[in-house]
Amino acid sequence: MKSKIYHQQNSNNSVVGSDNGCRSESPSPPLSPNRRVPRRQRRQTLFRASSFSFRRKLRYLLLLPMIYASGLLMCVGPFSGLVGWVYVPGSVYRSPEIYRKLRDDIFADNSTDVELSSVWKYKRRPKMQKPCPNSTVTSHLALNGESSALTLSGYLIVEANGGLNQQRSAICNAVAVAGLLNAVLVIPEFEFHAIWKDSSTFGDIYDEDHFISSLERYVKVLRHVPNEVMARFDYNLTTIPTIRVQAWATVKYYNGEVYPMLKEHGVIRISPFANRLAMSVPPYIQLLRCIANYKALKFSSPISTLAEKLVDRMVEKSSDTGGKYVAVHLRFEEDMVAFSCCLYEGGRAEKSEMDVIRQKSWKGKFKRRDRVIRPDLNRVIGKCPLTPLEVGMMLRGMGFDNNTSIYLASGRIYQPEKHLAPLQEMFPRLYTKESLATPEELAPFEGYSTRMAALDYTVSLLSEVFVTTQGGNFPHFLMGHRRFLFGGHAKTIIPDKPKLVLLLQDMEMRWEVFKKEMKQMLGESDRKGVMVPRLRKINRKTSIYTYPLPECECIFHLSSNFSTTGNIQNLGALHPTSNIMTSARL
Repeated sequence: MKSKIYHQQNSNNSVVGSDNGCRSESPSPPLSPNRRVPRRQRRQTLFRASSFSFRRKLRYLLLLPMIYASGLLMCVGPFSGLVGWVYVPGSVYRSPEIYRKLRDDIFADNSTDVELSSVWKYKRRPKMQKPCPNSTVTSHLALNGESSALTLSGYLIVEANGGLNQQRSAICNAVAVAGLLNAVLVIPEFEFHAIWKDSSTFGDIYDEDHFISSLERYVKVLRHVPNEVMARFDYNLTTIPTIRVQAWATVKYYNGEVYPMLKEHGVIRISPFANRLAMSVPPYIQLLRCIANYKALKFSSPISTLAEKLVDRMVEKSSDTGGKYVAVHLRFEEDMVAFSCCLYEGGRAEKSEMDVIRQKSWKGKFKRRDRVIRPDLNRVIGKCPLTPLEVGMMLRGMGFDNNTSIYLASGRIYQPEKHLAPLQEMFPRLYTKESLATPEELAPFEGYSTRMAALDYTVSLLSEVFVTTQGGNFPHFLMGHRRFLFGGHAKTIIPDKPKLVLLLQDMEMRWEVFKKEMKQMLGESDRKGVMVPRLRKINRKTSIYTYPLPECECIFHLSSNFSTTGNIQNLGALHPTSNIMTSARL
């Protein structure tokens, strides 16, 4: 800020400093009375001097940000093509070369450093919040017998979009919003997505009767809007008032903007409905999310029946390790590789192929002028999906030997003949739903990606170790569900991908060094598995679907069957007879 300059003339006619307390201590000769400098001229001289100093400082202040921005543009922006490619450590996919170099050491070292029964060392259990809000839920929601019919505000219709777990999030949020608005929830509709291309309805994925009955005490749920209501809208859903709710809308927003419209029209439709409710909500509303996710949402009979068979078969094939197995969520499908904008070892042909897929699935999204695609930098910051080879090397480095049974939760792998071979070589006991089920058993699920994902979800849920390789709704929901079932521990391996890509590019690295780094990574996953976000009243910023405790602990007090029998079927899980689950809460 420019200092305010003032002048004061002393008895010797000298000039004394400024308001910042600084003054010149250098001597100056007294002025001659005949050569007295006019006051106005002195002001102009000082003003010019201070202005010059200020402009000089301002020039440097403006120059520094410009230099910084120019550096970023040269590295990651459109000018990088003019100045040449800038090498960044870890940016080149050299994992196949590293594997060929270390292959003999990997297969010579089959000593089991990891026993599946003792992978996880941390046993700390998070403290449950007190008091549990379940005692106040019914009073808040006014669902006490016949009086509830008088207080209901209207009918709520939502349209869930995305894949299995994005839809699951939308359903749980819809239950919470219905409770917040004291509305009747209509069984959610599923949007047909251009990428998922799955026409499944709610009843195809979940048990509708179980969903309705589980929420009976908290939120009234109907399969359809009553005819007398639909008659006012000519029996046409599209004529019902549709609201576009802002993302992560607050309780205040729903009460102030949505509730009046619901009361006015008696029925409203919210579309789309993904992430349309903030994580920070009152405890009794938060509990509705928990009840919906862990008690009300149970997969439909066709899914649960086959899923239970797949778990049984995995347990049987894992007899050498006490029925325990590792589940890997591998996001190396063709569309995921294309969406990530990462390149592996396919060169120009791979780049051209990915460009075609991106244009087909996402139109011009990746060709906008402001979109800069840098596969090398994506890899360095951990945005590239791990390949099957990289997952195999990581697990072998952590100490899982070639007798470990692995379930691969995935869609169709990109170039499977090429990419799956190294993982199969390192872990011969590698299974998928396609290898565990017969063609006849899997036939009703073919062409339905959401139903296939439900099978993967269940088998992964009941594994001793779950490995996530790319993030997304699927692993986040699974981590939360596993925290809920395993006493607060996620039992999940989360790779440090920026660290991993650096190691997998070092051609001088020895197998012993890689193993040491992987052991540390496993220990870090174990430590983070029991982490619980710090909560202050209802000011939650993290996802309750990933960190369900302490709020969702109250479900166990709502379910007397669980506390007396240990049976998890009434919590929406699909394998109540599994030894893994009966011991999970002990």
